[in-house]
Amino acid sequence: MARNPDLPRPEPRIITKVSLLEELALIDRDTYSRERVLKIENRLRERITSHIAALPIQTAEFSKFNTSPFVLMVYCQQQKYKFVDQIEKDILPAKLFSSMETSAGRMIQEVVLPVYGWEDVPSSMHSEGSVIDGKKQEHDLLKLATIKSGPRCLNDEMSKDIADDIVAHAEQWAEKAGVDHIDFTYAVLYGTPKQSNKKDWHVLRNIVGIKGSKFIIEPPTRKWNCSFRHRGVRIDVNVRIGTDWWTFLGGELALSELLVALVRACVIPAGARKVVPRYVIQDLDSIVSTACVPAEFNVSMLQRSQLEWLFFLARHFCDQLPDEKR
Repeated sequence: MARNPDLPRPEPRIITKVSLLEELALIDRDTYSRERVLKIENRLRERITSHIAALPIQTAEFSKFNTSPFVLMVYCQQQKYKFVDQIEKDILPAKLFSSMETSAGRMIQEVVLPVYGWEDVPSSMHSEGSVIDGKKQEHDLLKLATIKSGPRCLNDEMSKDIADDIVAHAEQWAEKAGVDHIDFTYAVLYGTPKQSNKKDWHVLRNIVGIKGSKFIIEPPTRKWNCSFRHRGVRIDVNVRIGTDWWTFLGGELALSELLVALVRACVIPAGARKVVPRYVIQDLDSIVSTACVPAEFNVSMLQRSQLEWLFFLARHFCDQLPDEKR
């Protein structure tokens, strides 16, 4: 299938390790930034602890795992297993990952939005607010967002449904808030525009198709945004993926604040390692390497052993993670 000529052609999203260290140092010195990190950390730890307690571990029943017998056998052959107890130790972590994936994004959304002045909006099926996950009103501007975890969450039908909802309910949202300007974001918690399957951009294209060019102020031609008018209301619709979303939500330090809070909430500090690990994943060693960290670098928010986790998390928000700008 030919590529749509109107599709954006995103450049690789680059985050450098040096920039991460600089932002970490800024967070360490800024009282308000530190307070946001600690607030996110504490709320995340509470939610994660509660979530883990509800996961199927000791009380797990095989009948509830919904495993594929074919996948199990292929994996068994790959690992050269001889007995069922050998594969059991792999089934349980796989189930835990899938259980966490369904709730982790929602957890982040519920915890972080209020810290940056947004209201988390509980899902209300089959209503004018069912597409809205977060909102914030700033004078005569109403900011709304529908939030997805990763850059490949959408299919064609979902893209059309979101576009339909935006066009159908924009007037009602504006009237209820008493505004004539809406900024609607299709937000993605991690990933990059380059990693997107472009179904998110199709939301914008579908809006143009529904409204017709007569009502379009800015078309989404090679852009991640469009604008249209509906009965006196201006609606700006933006696709904001990963770093774009976090910057829009909470400013330039928001992503680093989230990453630091996640590490603090989930990773126990450790002393220096005596044995250098060997990674099976080809590029993981370069991703988590702390060779670029100066010997004198010292902050209170993260211990030195936690810096590899900062880099590990940051790689989920960029296409390249070099030590410094090339």
